[in-house]
Amino acid sequence: MMSALKLSAAVAVAVAAVLSGCAGSRPAAEAANPQVLLLGEVHDNADGHKLRYEQLRQRVDAGWRPAIAMEQFDRENQALLNKAQKDCRDAQCVILVMQSPRWDWAQYKPIIDLALRYQLPLVAANLSRADASKVVRDGVASSFDADTVAAYKLKDALPADIVQGQRKEIVSGHCGMLPDEMVPGMVHAQIARDIWMAKLLRAQQPRDVVLIAGNGHVRKDVGVPRWLAAVEPKLTVRSIGYVEQAPERGEYDSHVKIAVKQRGDACAGVKSKS
Repeated sequence: MMSALKLSAAVAVAVAAVLSGCAGSRPAAEAANPQVLLLGEVHDNADGHKLRYEQLRQRVDAGWRPAIAMEQFDRENQALLNKAQKDCRDAQCVILVMQSPRWDWAQYKPIIDLALRYQLPLVAANLSRADASKVVRDGVASSFDADTVAAYKLKDALPADIVQGQRKEIVSGHCGMLPDEMVPGMVHAQIARDIWMAKLLRAQQPRDVVLIAGNGHVRKDVGVPRWLAAVEPKLTVRSIGYVEQAPERGEYDSHVKIAVKQRGDACAGVKSKS
């Protein structure tokens, strides 16, 4: 029987879905809190960030207490992140301590404040640029210990559909202008990030965990869920994409359609240099 706490969370999420006008199928079971909840983003879309925050806030306000793993923090900075969360009273303090200028932190402050308010552990979920560069040069297995290499079978050929799916996204994301010789390394770096995130999410059990990351990472077909299923198939995992365009079937368990951000031609600068 669903507890009063779970029931109130379910009602809150259902109401939010109606009010936000989200598109895509939303199974009733989604309102229950899974062991692993993957919440995607379009990095520069403020509307998507706000809707995602509301999804998480309502679940937490209703009593859920997951760890929060964030792509925005690199894995080697976990000790510093732990100290910041212990010493800081607000998100701005955490951001200043972490000194990571690559992200638009205004979009992530509400989630960090939520974690501080409810004492939810923040988990550094990304590879550093140095780690990614090593993967580009030496392959996916180079950034993992022997146990992880064995668990994820990283000495074997990577699944062809994941490689092809990631290749398609990377080539498209770089306007079709990447030199062919650069593509495999970039594909490997993206896959290594997904494997690291999957490993990290598994490590949070038995505590539930939320992943805050780009839509590509939370995709069921080629992202973190594939690697979770490969090693821990019994975990309950729910993936929600926050997307400007309707996704292909099977990319997410469900999706929230967000307003398209008006941008210039992102490919203009790339093409002018070619």
